[in-house]
Amino acid sequence: MLRLKQSLFFLSLAGLGLAGCDQQPASSPQPKQAVISAGEIRSYLPEFSVKDLQGREISSADLRGKVVLVDFWATWCQPCKKEMPGYQKLLNLYGSRGFAVIGFKFDTMMDMEDPIQFARKIGVRYPLAVAPDDLKQKFGGIEGLPTTMLYDRQGILRKKVVGFEYTDVIESAVKPLL
Repeated sequence: MLRLKQSLFFLSLAGLGLAGCDQQPASSPQPKQAVISAGEIRSYLPEFSVKDLQGREISSADLRGKVVLVDFWATWCQPCKKEMPGYQKLLNLYGSRGFAVIGFKFDTMMDMEDPIQFARKIGVRYPLAVAPDDLKQKFGGIEGLPTTMLYDRQGILRKKVVGFEYTDVIESAVKPLL
């Protein structure tokens, strides 16, 4: 009989010990919000204000509410030279629907030719400005040229391409954002 009482006693203790194992804590921890770094998909268009190569002011405030393509380029970059006329074509097609293009020139190496003449020769008329180091960092740092970033009307980065991309691929990303 003593053994039976001892067994029941230990079973009761075991049952009490297991009783709370399947319950949620009183206050469950909140899921951590993922931190999105500048230049990563879903990051925001950074605040900036620069003068373009013609001396006109360009700022992120001017781009609010637009679908914005930001292109980092250089005169010595052959893929940039191939890509930039396609961006001008897209601007010609979709500019009236709220599409904007801005080009930021890298100045880490000496220009192969005057940047204004370079742009004129390849038929580019969208705003071009020099990208100082602090601006490059605001965009998350630039890993290679060309680098293309496409932002939606809310200023959220939706596509990023490091290296050459065909115009029709970029256009297929632009159209749904318009």
